[in-house]
Amino acid sequence: MKKRPTCSLLISTYNWPDALRLCLLSAFRQSVLPNEIIVCDDGSRDDTRQLIDQLRPLSPVPLLHVWQPDEGFQLARIRNKGLARSSYQYILQIDSDIILHRHYVKDQLANARQGFFFSGNRYYLSPDESTRLLADPAASEHIPFKLNKMSWRRLRLPVLQNPMRWYYHWPTEYLYTTGCNMAFWRQDLVDVNGYDESFKGWGWEDTDLALRLMNKNVSLQFIRFGAIQFHIYHREVSPDKRNENYARAMVSKEKKIIYCQQGMSQYLLAANHQPAIV
Repeated sequence: MKKRPTCSLLISTYNWPDALRLCLLSAFRQSVLPNEIIVCDDGSRDDTRQLIDQLRPLSPVPLLHVWQPDEGFQLARIRNKGLARSSYQYILQIDSDIILHRHYVKDQLANARQGFFFSGNRYYLSPDESTRLLADPAASEHIPFKLNKMSWRRLRLPVLQNPMRWYYHWPTEYLYTTGCNMAFWRQDLVDVNGYDESFKGWGWEDTDLALRLMNKNVSLQFIRFGAIQFHIYHREVSPDKRNENYARAMVSKEKKIIYCQQGMSQYLLAANHQPAIV
């Protein structure tokens, strides 16, 4: 049996402490725990800090809060700051509108391979289910099964994870990533300088990162029947910069760009952090 890598769980958030509570509680319940949890906060109000302080004594691992002032949607920047603060070999990246299956971390680490990064998918909770869970966080520990056309997304079948991972090994031409469910080797992110902070507004910063990793010959694979997430319903954010960001991402594809100029390196020295712990 291969040795599991050490890992940091990064959770991006913005002004939704009720959802963050559910997300953090699900992280605390993991069958295999991350080595640390880092909340990457893109300028939330003080009630988010208060929630994190309230939950910190319940966390079985160090719980860090990386915050930046609210200057509009700056997801690439806050993720870079969180990455700079991370201390471990493997990075699990999620959003705070997610409830994790109790074996989420276990599945991600079981799939980890050098030379690859991973994207998973998510099961969408209905508005009614989401309202109920937000009102009763304890109920999120056991989410009732409902049969519908997307039910397969919440099925955990470890025996199928390996063959399905190779089946869903897509080339760049068909690239699709889910930024709320990704896993990387930290050193691979350092090598491409993390997220490109020229991406502002919603969309395509995760695709750009994936393209630059693939340009470095780090291959993308998709996890199916494992690493399960439950997405808490909310209205979609207006994609104000989507077309501009898409065009920027396609430049990375066409010019085979690997290293972005405005990335995580600017925070590594500021964080006074050592390389990832073995």
